[in-house]
Amino acid sequence: MPFQIFFSPNRLYTKLDILGNSAPSDLTETEKRIWLFCQDWYGGRFLFPFQTSGSTGQPQSIEVGRPQLESSAKATAQAVGLQTGNRALVALNTDFTAGKMMLVRGMVLGLSLTVVPPSANPFLNLSETNFDFTALVPLQLQTILEEMPEKIAVLNRMKAILVGGAPVSRALEMALQVLSCPVYATFGMTETVSHIALQRLNGAEKQDFFQTLPNVKIGTDERGCLIIEAPMAGRELLLTNDLVELISHTKFRWLGRVDNVINSGGVKIQLEKIEKAVEKAFFEEKLNFRFLVTALVDAKLGQKLVLIVEKKEITENEKSVWRKNFAQYLSPYEIPKEVFGLEKLAETATGKIDRRKNTEIIEKL
Repeated sequence: MPFQIFFSPNRLYTKLDILGNSAPSDLTETEKRIWLFCQDWYGGRFLFPFQTSGSTGQPQSIEVGRPQLESSAKATAQAVGLQTGNRALVALNTDFTAGKMMLVRGMVLGLSLTVVPPSANPFLNLSETNFDFTALVPLQLQTILEEMPEKIAVLNRMKAILVGGAPVSRALEMALQVLSCPVYATFGMTETVSHIALQRLNGAEKQDFFQTLPNVKIGTDERGCLIIEAPMAGRELLLTNDLVELISHTKFRWLGRVDNVINSGGVKIQLEKIEKAVEKAFFEEKLNFRFLVTALVDAKLGQKLVLIVEKKEITENEKSVWRKNFAQYLSPYEIPKEVFGLEKLAETATGKIDRRKNTEIIEKL
């Protein structure tokens, strides 16, 4: 089956419809941008602009070559078993890399795509339920499992579900064990046009490491940061700021960003390690609000570790209980020195918690 794209409700288009034709007037602005992107692809365009999420700095646009995009799509297909004619649900923002790559996979592999506006629950008001593949952010998958458990059968018919854009919480990882279809966390960046490695999150084949896609080579530099050589990363070696534990030439554990290592009173602290411990403590207390840890300038320590939670008011008793719970998993030097509450955490354009912006907000309090 050749590529086709379905915009709900009841608007189906093929490659022939898109080639040389203007976007239909009843399409939304987002759907028109999708139409133009597909038109550029079928017209043979070589370079495509991709927007970074801004999670580690200011958002920026980069140009990505067609061979990189094709390599990424084919590697994903090989890794999860996608074939021409498979049906995929596109539920991510197609203005950004993860959503745009769903379109590329559709055109390169000859998939049938159903595009829905990004929302917390992609299955809400969606009549079609026969899909082989989708990519979601953690919030979407968690919402489906909590609000529509009857859709578990729909998910289980899929060959694979990719989850990315934000860390998978302990609560979601536990909930995923009811699914028999493979669910994978993704590792990648805009420069690698989506992921270069996958981690199985559920079932008997669950992994605690990332497995690289076909034709991806990895190593580490003197800092312990990941180096990537892969067709989807272009011709040059890609030097990252991602600290990893290298298990083999195809497997690694992600430890965090090297730029998220702080020095507090002479002690080096990896922020992601602290966040994992906080998440574990909160999970055991059945607390499910969002949070982050960051560093503030401190006259004595140089940098002071603090916790910011998405909660308008926090009592001193709550803070005291939390610190005692954190002590089960962290050394005294790693326990946040202060706890702040914000009614709403600042986010990037793609919905990730923005560490930099939230730090700036706390600094101004």
